[in-house]
Amino acid sequence: MLAPWVDAVWDLEFTHTDPLDPVIEEEIKEDPEVFKTIYMQLLPFSNEDDDNTQSVWVVFGENGVSAKTLVAVLSYFILRAKTKSPSLEQRLCGLQAASLYFLLLKIPGSVANKVYHQILFDTCLNMPLKCWPQDSGKKRKKDSLKSSQGDPKTGKRSKPPKKVSEEMEIDDDEDDEEEVVYFSAQDLLKLREGIVLLVRTLLRLLERFSLRDKPQSADSCVQVTLVFYNYIYRILPELSYHGLGLLCSTIHGEGDECRRRVFRKLLYVILMMKTQERSKPCLLAPSQTVCGARDQAILFISHIVDKQREATLPLLRILVQHICHQKSEYRASGAQAVGKLMANMPCQDYAAIVKWLYSYSRNNKVAFRMFALDVAMVLLEQSERDVDDTVDPELAVFLPHRFLVHNIIYNHRNDVSPTVRGHALHCLAQCLELGSQNATKCVHELFSNNEETLTLFKKHVSDPKTNARKSALETVMSLLKHGVISCSAENLSILSDRCRDPAVSVKKKAMQCLMDLLAVIQEAWLRGVLPAVMDSESSVQEKALECLDHVVIAHIKSQGKYRDSDASQKLAWELLGLLCEKCQDLSRYFSKAFSVWAPQQKFTPTFVNGLLSHTEGERAAAAWLLLAKIASCSPKLNYGTILDTWENTIRSPVVSVTMTCHILSVLGDIASNLNDDTKSRIVDDLMSWLKTFSLPLEVISSCVDTLVRFARSDNTQDTLFLNRFCGELVSVCESYLSGVILQEKGAENINEDLLVKHLYTLGAASLHCPSKVGKRIFLLVQSVLTPSEQQPGEDLPASQPLSQFKPNSMPTVVRAHAVITLGKLCLQHEELMLKYLPVFARELEVGTELAVRSNVVVVMCDLCVRYTNTVTRYIPNISACLRDKDPIVREQTLIMLTNLLQEEYVKWKGALFFRFAIALVDPDPTIADLCEYCLVDLLLKKSPLMFSQHFIECIFHFNSYEKHKKYNKFPQTESEKSKFSLKGPQNQGKRFRIYRFLLKNFTDEQRFNITTKICQDILASFVDSELPLDSDGSELLADTFDILSLKEMKLTAMSGPAAGEEPQEDEMAMAKAVLQVAQKKLVSQVQKRNFVENVIPIIISLKNMLEEQHSPVLKHLMAYLQVTMQEYRSEVKELFAADEQLAAEVEYNLKQFEKEKQQEQQQMENQLANFTLSPRRNVSPAQTPKSALR
Repeated sequence: MLAPWVDAVWDLEFTHTDPLDPVIEEEIKEDPEVFKTIYMQLLPFSNEDDDNTQSVWVVFGENGVSAKTLVAVLSYFILRAKTKSPSLEQRLCGLQAASLYFLLLKIPGSVANKVYHQILFDTCLNMPLKCWPQDSGKKRKKDSLKSSQGDPKTGKRSKPPKKVSEEMEIDDDEDDEEEVVYFSAQDLLKLREGIVLLVRTLLRLLERFSLRDKPQSADSCVQVTLVFYNYIYRILPELSYHGLGLLCSTIHGEGDECRRRVFRKLLYVILMMKTQERSKPCLLAPSQTVCGARDQAILFISHIVDKQREATLPLLRILVQHICHQKSEYRASGAQAVGKLMANMPCQDYAAIVKWLYSYSRNNKVAFRMFALDVAMVLLEQSERDVDDTVDPELAVFLPHRFLVHNIIYNHRNDVSPTVRGHALHCLAQCLELGSQNATKCVHELFSNNEETLTLFKKHVSDPKTNARKSALETVMSLLKHGVISCSAENLSILSDRCRDPAVSVKKKAMQCLMDLLAVIQEAWLRGVLPAVMDSESSVQEKALECLDHVVIAHIKSQGKYRDSDASQKLAWELLGLLCEKCQDLSRYFSKAFSVWAPQQKFTPTFVNGLLSHTEGERAAAAWLLLAKIASCSPKLNYGTILDTWENTIRSPVVSVTMTCHILSVLGDIASNLNDDTKSRIVDDLMSWLKTFSLPLEVISSCVDTLVRFARSDNTQDTLFLNRFCGELVSVCESYLSGVILQEKGAENINEDLLVKHLYTLGAASLHCPSKVGKRIFLLVQSVLTPSEQQPGEDLPASQPLSQFKPNSMPTVVRAHAVITLGKLCLQHEELMLKYLPVFARELEVGTELAVRSNVVVVMCDLCVRYTNTVTRYIPNISACLRDKDPIVREQTLIMLTNLLQEEYVKWKGALFFRFAIALVDPDPTIADLCEYCLVDLLLKKSPLMFSQHFIECIFHFNSYEKHKKYNKFPQTESEKSKFSLKGPQNQGKRFRIYRFLLKNFTDEQRFNITTKICQDILASFVDSELPLDSDGSELLADTFDILSLKEMKLTAMSGPAAGEEPQEDEMAMAKAVLQVAQKKLVSQVQKRNFVENVIPIIISLKNMLEEQHSPVLKHLMAYLQVTMQEYRSEVKELFAADEQLAAEVEYNLKQFEKEKQQEQQQMENQLANFTLSPRRNVSPAQTPKSALR
């Protein structure tokens, strides 16, 4: 009765079955364990080692049981378990039937009896996935959809999720809306037992049943075995990997076929990717499960390699090379996998892989070079290999750690890609943090020459790319921290200077590096972090304040709680001590920090009382420094302690300048809280102290300021108070100066120090009592300023008045202080300013004393704030000091003019901009860097058009060309012209340093407009004969063509991504790339139109003119065309249709250029093919010829 049904099942190849006879089906269902019972009865027949076992096939024949019928009935229950929403009973029957089928295959004679069928075999393999509930998979699918919306940290949108589930589903056409069946814990336990039985039976089968001629079934076994581990048997990995081990046996394939099959499947597990038959492999989210599967796969491969070393090593090398192509998202985990696998290789194979890795590190793709660096770092964490007899001599060089550090990591420090060179520097820093002494030693070898090292990192910390600068800072920090380079002031300045980097992230990184080095470089930390509290970016300010609070404020305890053994407390007080001594110039930044903290009520009475307990002893100066900062915002001070300290200070024969100034500051803060008797006593003490004229200048200034603050504490009498006490000081100073200057031989025996203190006190006091300053005092101070070199009858410049001073022999220091005092008098008396402002200007022009000229600059700039309209006409005199012979004067002038320009007391008029720009090429690199900072970070933000508005005139001015009717026409003396001239070939480098700097800070719109303006205002002027083509004109024209050829003139919209950069694959990056292509096309069309309409006619006319005169400028014109026409390579004849000869010359030049470029490329490739192992070699094949030779 079953024969037709059985034949139909076999004919359909087990893809579908008609319903089984109901009577037979019910009979089978009466016993739920029927298949399990049969399984146990047949189990003894599967043991081939038992010679006494009777053949089951004979037993079947004797009892009229057909193997064909049995397989058909089993397939019926197996396929029922695959229907939509099968019940628990159907699932259990299906699992038991599949187990029984595998058992039949294991019994000897199954092949002869035709029990094996590929489709039924693969169906049984997939039974665990079909029978195990998939609810958890649906939940994970939902989560993956949510996570695909984007990365909250980067803001980038990721790729849309694939339509396939995170689970490795076998039937892609399964209905997503199938009815959900819920199972109890008991039900799941039964299903698990059924699946375990199936898997164990499969593993027993694989021990004896050969899949040599069944490659598709072998692949299915590998795939499903991995799925068993990944998604069902996470707690029984030994079952899955035992199965993979069996599949690696030669019983299932000739040669490497079986192992290659397993390794290929495991590759995707290691790469954390999912494979589908009809879709490309896709990345999985790096969950704990996925990472665990990867680790287990690596362990399994290592185990197989240990057991079958000779057979698997070639496959292992191939596997490692494939892992290196992993996606950048999982680069770190891939590198770790490569390292673990290479750890099991013998030295010969290890060296061969390192050699391959070296070549891989020089690939054109950024991702490959990055991966090579990561693998090198992983290998450095392993023990260094010793060279043995098994290693070929040519491979022995690849075994030491030295090769990895020198030839892979260090060689990429100058990579063409900023991403790679930044990562290489980061890896170099990490080498010093590894436990391997060999890696540290290798880094020490690289930086044995301190001068080369300093030059290298000065270059890298100024890298155009932010991440590269951050990595360079990290490397410098590690080198300093581990003693590779010395903690000299020059080396430390690399870090501290970057705390004022234009990029916020670099500023923060620099501060963090200084934090890590704090115990070693306290002064550099202060100079790096403190100025950041006044940064323009609020986040940088917050970072600096956080560092200060964490390192200094948080560790201030009372005297009783101080412990020398507490490194944090000791460090905090040492830093405060530095602020009192070496770093006093940072005081204003420290004050800014306290002005931010004050509203936050950060300083509690407990903190203040703790500070007061340190006001005596070795930490007294530091304690008073803090008290001076917080006294104004902390009313609950112990006035008794402060007044006692003041009494001791006033009577002490030795005056500590810094601490005394801080005590005076605190007294001024608490003045309003003191009673009248105490105030009177302190004022008397101050007056008597000042009239001794024995105090240091800083203390004199603080005493006068404290007097003023005491006067203002009583608003009703402040003017009378100041006239009385400050007027008394002015009178005393006047009497002394009269005795020195007016009496006969009074100046011959002067006390220089005493005279300076009288002048200084006079200037400080006169500011607060102008009514007490008479003309006699003016004349006395003026007399001090009479230059000793000037004779009564000497001629002065016509623009300046004759001096009324008689000659004297006052020391330079006295005259310098007299300038400051006279400047303070001028601030209060306009008529005095009008009379002696020309004298100051003359002193700047002909004065020979450094201190005097420097102070005159300060005075004139201060007067410009008070009397802006009057002093503005003397700005040319002040700006002329930017070419002063002394660097101090040049720096002082640069700073003072920047302040005036920022506050708009001075405008960019006349030659001021060009004189300012010349400071960019100052012989002192510190001043040049300061000028660059002032222009870009301070002034350009205020006037964004400043550079573009002055650029054309820069070309005329720096070439000293005055024949144009419009440009370079502002008044200058011959002395100023010669001083600021950059004319001639000897100054070409300086001129182009300025041009490049200005162009680098242009916008694309400004670059486009300046190109047109250059053509109209310069080139067209020569074509129209408005400017003569003489020697001066030729130099100007040559400069112009060279400027037009600069790469800084190229629009950034026309530039592609950085050389060597690999495009990103996410949607946002792709959209951005499409937008850039469209933008580039549009800009290119506009630029081409401008070039055709405005530039080419002028170029053709100029070329003809230059040819007629045989001008040497012609080669500059042709060089410009060669650079420009690179973008229009195929359109040369069309663009120059009006001049066929010029078109031919341009085309010939372009061909010659391309030929030279190809030769350089070929030469480089030949060098790379025969690469040397020198650690100093730094040219990579990823570099273009231009960048490699640069």
